[in-house]
Amino acid sequence: MIDSLVTFVVNMSGGSAALGIVLFTLAVRLMLLPLNVRRDRAMKIRERLAPKLRELQKRHARNPERLSGEMSALFAKEGTSPFAGYLPMLAQLPFMWLMYRVATHPTALVGHDLFGAPLGQQVAGVVANYGLVSMPVLVFVMVIALVAAVAWLSARNIKVAEDQPQWLRRLLPWMPYGSVLATLVLPLAGALYLLVSTAWAAGERAVLASRPL
Repeated sequence: MIDSLVTFVVNMSGGSAALGIVLFTLAVRLMLLPLNVRRDRAMKIRERLAPKLRELQKRHARNPERLSGEMSALFAKEGTSPFAGYLPMLAQLPFMWLMYRVATHPTALVGHDLFGAPLGQQVAGVVANYGLVSMPVLVFVMVIALVAAVAWLSARNIKVAEDQPQWLRRLLPWMPYGSVLATLVLPLAGALYLLVSTAWAAGERAVLASRPL
């Protein structure tokens, strides 16, 4: 099944598996765009409701069930939900799983490369097969560096709602760097998917942030 899927995507992209991964990623991000627009709206509403949310938390600190109900009712009145921000992440999981299966499949990406770097190999395997100073390793390093740059930009632009727990407020700015760690253990195909997906997400957030509520 995985081999057939890769063959179909490669044929649709003119024989280039790397281009096929890019096009697949862009198609996924386009499909998720409506959910991301809803998430952005929910985040802006949450920022506007922050004073009321803090007031509810103080008033019902000893009654979690009452607090949850009051918060849900407040969000429902605004036409959104406290969990709207998690929908895009959950919706992307099946596509990430599929991309992981493709990238780690033993035969699906055999013979396919990005500027000489095998799409089906991890950075350690590329170093072992081609040497530390080689074009394939340079390609992998460039992809990792670009993912790191996108993570840095994303971390700078993260807005954390004041009503979030303290531990979460500290954790969220570091979460984009998880993609950098992933590129160190994933095959190049997975790293390429992450690069395109995170770059799209960063640009999308910048555009949506300028839109009025």
